[in-house]
Amino acid sequence: MEKLKMHSPNLVDANIVKIAEMFPNCISEAKDESGNVRRVVDFDQLRQELSAVLVEGQRERYTLSWPGKNEAILTANAPIAKTLRPCEEESVDFENTRNIYIEGDNLDVLKLLQETYLNSVGMMYVDQPYNTGNDFIYEDDFAEDTESFLIRSNQKDEAGNRLVANTDSNGRFHSDWLSMMYPRLKLERNLLRDDGVIFISIDDNEVHNLRKLCDEVFGEDNQVGVIANVNNPKGRSDDRFIATAHEYLLIYAKSKNNTFWRGFEPEEKVIVRYNKEDIGGKYREIDLRKTGDNDRREDRPNLFYFFYYNQNTGEFYPSKNETTPNGFMKIIPTREDGSEGNWRWEIKSSINKINMIVPKYMTVRKKWGVFEKDYFDKDDLLKPVSAWTFKDVNSERGSEQLVELGFSKETFPRPKPVGLLKRTLQLSTHKNDIILDIFSGSATTAHAVMQLNAEDGGNRKFIMVQLPESCDEKSEAFKAGYKNIAEIGKERIRRAGKKIKEENPLTTQNLDIGFRVFKVDTSNMKDVYYTPDELKQGNLELFKDHIKPDRRPEDLLFQVFLDWGLDLALPIAKEIIDGKTVFIVDTNALMACFDSGITEELVKKLAKHKPMRAVFRDDAFGSDSVKINVEQIFKLLSPGTEVKSV
Repeated sequence: MEKLKMHSPNLVDANIVKIAEMFPNCISEAKDESGNVRRVVDFDQLRQELSAVLVEGQRERYTLSWPGKNEAILTANAPIAKTLRPCEEESVDFENTRNIYIEGDNLDVLKLLQETYLNSVGMMYVDQPYNTGNDFIYEDDFAEDTESFLIRSNQKDEAGNRLVANTDSNGRFHSDWLSMMYPRLKLERNLLRDDGVIFISIDDNEVHNLRKLCDEVFGEDNQVGVIANVNNPKGRSDDRFIATAHEYLLIYAKSKNNTFWRGFEPEEKVIVRYNKEDIGGKYREIDLRKTGDNDRREDRPNLFYFFYYNQNTGEFYPSKNETTPNGFMKIIPTREDGSEGNWRWEIKSSINKINMIVPKYMTVRKKWGVFEKDYFDKDDLLKPVSAWTFKDVNSERGSEQLVELGFSKETFPRPKPVGLLKRTLQLSTHKNDIILDIFSGSATTAHAVMQLNAEDGGNRKFIMVQLPESCDEKSEAFKAGYKNIAEIGKERIRRAGKKIKEENPLTTQNLDIGFRVFKVDTSNMKDVYYTPDELKQGNLELFKDHIKPDRRPEDLLFQVFLDWGLDLALPIAKEIIDGKTVFIVDTNALMACFDSGITEELVKKLAKHKPMRAVFRDDAFGSDSVKINVEQIFKLLSPGTEVKSV
């Protein structure tokens, strides 16, 4: 019976498989340091396959590079032998919710989610450390061979020892910051759906490097835009030369050609501009004369013609005839300097849409012009502009919203305002999307997801990830009972969900305000599971019980989820069958039993359910003959079931 691997996918091996499919002649074999033969890529041959000219040696080229980049690539690709352990007591509505909160190192989490949420996330938000000299960055040091990495990751739990200060005294090294960001963005891109979008908040310290980094990871052609988010209209008083009033919001798509993108619903100040009305409804008038580039007559001769208007009869029409009929006035597209310009429409369009345009005397310019009727449609959405000055993106609102939930203002410094996140969600998400935030902090993103779902009836799901960064014992957060940042985030979600439901009782009856809590931990499997070749004859008994003694069946179940790529939010039922506890996941997605003493009778009963997958402990069968017969029983009664062991 095949065993589950019980570690995150090795992305290097996966990449070699892809290259082998496209360029089989570029795959060779070589011995590693241990003398084992492995498949490797002949990079010289691959370079030649991808070049139209002869490749010889190094050539100068445009690239983003920094000390440590190769190690960052290794960091992104190396697998880890860790798992996610469920924490029901800290969760809300664990059995029914589709939301996820993961406590642990976000790099570990991204690796663990590679199979479960590959190409599945609709929108991501990233609010990483800005590298200001007063914040922290993650110190990643995984530049070693895969086998050593697996062993070390299995044995050593680094939680709580992953943050280092990148202060002014060491120059706030850009390289350290880039090495932190690169593997995380690379792994996030894998999870992003083809029509998905990622929003990244940043300030002046690293915006230049972040743009180059995202151009490399997502592709320069997939940059959706950069927004100046005016979050402090008065400006920072401690800035020496210019009082900074904004941050940046970088937006990249997985594939811009497939991107799902909406707009904002018009606000009242926009609606009041539609101050005229006729049988077609409310409208505003927009000058038909072209402005900006190519607005001279000689620039676009086909857009130059005349309009003739009879004030007495109301007759109005376009024409290229220069002779003015009796009783009519001639209207010419005239630029601000008095020279001849052109119209936005060709004459054919003006003829076909004559009911959509009107002549109008412009009192300021003391000239007649022609204006388009732009009708207001309540379903119209406005394209976002590149500078956000909305009140709801102001940083002060973030702190006010925490206070409104009963927190002290000092509990969490500078939380993002709900309005900022809600606007990103409005622009880029379908109503059933998964939203991922790997630096979730006070969990503003989760708050915004629940708030928007309450307003538009959506069913968006969130995945929040936060390192349990310790709160300073002198801080207000610690005095309030919060030992780490993750505890603040979880409590914020609990309070926000309750408040949203209380304020909207009629429309939020089915609103999901729960979340399943998981915590990153070392693998459920002992070291011997990953290095059986090193087991000596006298220690064979160790292999019989290769699961750590402190792990529950629920722990094993969710590590199986990760290994098989199952959604961590799938519904789970527990049944007692023949005295054994059986987990039934999403009706028939998976049946799992981790009890010992598995019998053929039990296996037959499970097989009759025809699950897509079935898993047992490797040492749980009553006898060797039962173990051998398990796969045969499934082949006979449920041939479509994939059977594995742990």
